[in-house]
Amino acid sequence: MKKLLITRQLPEANLAAARARFDVTVRENADGLTMVEAAQALADYDAILPTLGDQFTAEAFIGDLRCGVLANFGVGYNHIDVEAAGMAGVLVSNTPNVVTDATADIGLTLILTACRRSGEGERLVRADKWTGWGPTQMLGTHVTGKTVGIVGMGRIGQAVARRCHYGFEMAVKFYNRSPKAVDFPAEQVDSLTALMGACDIIVVTVPGGGSNTHLIDADALAAMKPSGIFVNIARGDVVDEAALIAALQAGRIAGAGLDVFEHEPHVPDAFRALENVVLLPHLGTAALEVREAMGQMALDNIIAWEEGRPLPQAV
Repeated sequence: MKKLLITRQLPEANLAAARARFDVTVRENADGLTMVEAAQALADYDAILPTLGDQFTAEAFIGDLRCGVLANFGVGYNHIDVEAAGMAGVLVSNTPNVVTDATADIGLTLILTACRRSGEGERLVRADKWTGWGPTQMLGTHVTGKTVGIVGMGRIGQAVARRCHYGFEMAVKFYNRSPKAVDFPAEQVDSLTALMGACDIIVVTVPGGGSNTHLIDADALAAMKPSGIFVNIARGDVVDEAALIAALQAGRIAGAGLDVFEHEPHVPDAFRALENVVLLPHLGTAALEVREAMGQMALDNIIAWEEGRPLPQAV
């Protein structure tokens, strides 16, 4: 029986399915594997089911490896050096498709919460500081009919755009490094700066790591309208957090909604001190049926590897 390491607790249905087929070890520690721990895991286990925060850097793949497959739990895999894995003969997969709608829903949650200041309003009520309704109380941004800009028009970007167009009658613009045809009204613009300046709401959905690291920098944020709302449901490292904090503190943009952070679970104190930013603890796929589907997809890739078949979701 192959030895399988699962680096975080998964839903019970996934653990039962894994234990029915493999000799399973489940880490109790909620922190990600360090590079040293990742290297040891590659030497000790036949297969690993990792996730965000596990440091499978190039250094982890040096030496004698027992592991043949990393079946990542999550669509993003910027915590795995895929090139180094390939050179070491370790296959890598992820869990696309099943996360699309849940992540897009969180994108809409952040748009509405940031625009309508509902998080700020709830804090006001909980603190017993609400003095009653008034015509000018907590005026926010009307969402219907605005222009949304999508950075990265992949599956999740398109799902966000569809919700915005069909649900809120929003005009859709997007920036994508390659030409992209979509089946709903949307305009592709030539540059990130042009997109940032043309839209009322910006939603980032690109993969993390590599050339996308700090894609949203001070220059990109400076191009936004002062009334603009910025939303990130991609990966934290896509955004220069110091530049975003500065823009929010100075009022150069109206607000932000963040589900991801550059050094999770660390969230800069400066974000917590701001009323015009909504902060969520990476809830993008946090629905039981979605997490179960992700876990099963990861297991299906490990089973395919065990049986000598191509990985269905190879990266």
